[in-house]
Amino acid sequence: MLLSAQAYEKIDRELAKFPGDQRQSAIMASLAIAQEEKGWLPAEIIEDVANYIGVPPIAVQEVATFYNMFDVKPVGTHKIAVCTNLPCALRNGVSAADYLKRKLGVDFRETTADGKFTLIEGECMGACGDSPVLIVNNKHMCVRMSEQKLDALVDGLKSQGEPA
Repeated sequence: MLLSAQAYEKIDRELAKFPGDQRQSAIMASLAIAQEEKGWLPAEIIEDVANYIGVPPIAVQEVATFYNMFDVKPVGTHKIAVCTNLPCALRNGVSAADYLKRKLGVDFRETTADGKFTLIEGECMGACGDSPVLIVNNKHMCVRMSEQKLDALVDGLKSQGEPA
């Protein structure tokens, strides 16, 4: 067992939501629990989740590599996903992404040298009219991100966990 007892308890609660012959339905939630605890999903965690759920490891691997909310490589403390799909691209999504690339000194799928930020292209986030749109750590959606708002976001994230 590679996860904490609390993580397996959470996975058990997810499994309880589905009939016994539909255990694969808990894959996404289980991966989210594992990633929350470990920060990313190395191969051994994916295999452990598969064994715990009782599904083939390839079934879990397919989910982990299909959805960009799951990280199969290490990422920074703060993962920023910027929507660059066409509607957002037409409303400054690409400009916002380019600004973040310059500000952070990284390209998409790269992590800053200090390990604090990973920048990725996100898929549609369903808020096209509020572009530029981004999601921080798969949980916090930010909309209408001007350069000033991007500066404030990055500065705020940089100061998290640092002494005041």
